[in-house]
Amino acid sequence: MEEFTSLVAMMETLRGEHGCPWDKKQTEQAFKTLLLEEVYELIEAIQHEDYDAMKEELGDLLFHIVFICQICKEKQQFDIREVLRATFDKMHGRHPHVFSPGGDETPVEKRWEEIKKTEKAGYSPVSHVPKILPALLRAYVISKRAAKVGFDWEKLEDIHDKLREEIGELKEAEASLVHEDIEEEVGDLLFTVVNISRRHEIDPEHALRLTIDKFLRRFDYVERNLDLTKGDLKAMDALWNEIKEKEKKGK
Repeated sequence: MEEFTSLVAMMETLRGEHGCPWDKKQTEQAFKTLLLEEVYELIEAIQHEDYDAMKEELGDLLFHIVFICQICKEKQQFDIREVLRATFDKMHGRHPHVFSPGGDETPVEKRWEEIKKTEKAGYSPVSHVPKILPALLRAYVISKRAAKVGFDWEKLEDIHDKLREEIGELKEAEASLVHEDIEEEVGDLLFTVVNISRRHEIDPEHALRLTIDKFLRRFDYVERNLDLTKGDLKAMDALWNEIKEKEKKGK
C-alpha cells in the first residue's frame, strides 16, 4: 500500500543523517510509556465510539510501531517487513479452518490452543500474560484462558457461592486486624468478581470505567449543589440519591 510505504520511508528520513534530532536519539526503551499512553487513548476513543479520534489514535499507534521497527532495523535485529511477514504466517497458520479447510470440526478456540502448543515450547494457557497489564485486566485474561481448557465453575451460581465465601473470609480477616490477611482476601474477592464478569462476557475494565464515570458524574452533581467543606454526609447522600433517580428517569 502506497500510504504505508510512504510512512515507512518518512520514518527512515526522520532517523536519517539529516533527520529530526529528537527522533534520531530515541531508543526502543523510550516507547514503553508512550505506547501505554497511545493504547489508552485509543481505548477511550473506542469506548466513546468517537471514530475520528479512533482514526487518529490508530495512526499514532501505527507510527510508534513503525518507529520501533526502524530502530530495530538500524540495530540489524529486524525490520517492518519481517514483522508483517511473521504476523501473516502466524495468523495464517492459526486459521487452518479458513485457509486449509479439511473437514476438521474441532472448535476454533480449542484448535487455537493446540496450535500454540506446537509453536511454543512449554506453552501453558495462562503463560505469557504480561505482568505489566492492569491487575483487573490480567485477572480477566488469565481466568478466561483457564476456562477455555475446562478449569472453571460448572455454573454461574457456583461462582456466586464462591463470592459469598470470599466475603465471609474477608470479614474474618478484618476481625483479625492482620493487614496481610485482609489484603489477600480483598484480592480473592476481586478475582471472584472478575470471573462473574467473564461469565457474562463483560470486560471488567470496561465495566469499572463506566462505574467510575458514573461516580464522577454524580459526585460533580453533589459538589455543585453543596458546600462539601461542611461535611454534611446526610445532605450529600440525599443529593446522590436525587441525581441517581434523575438518571434512572432519563434512561
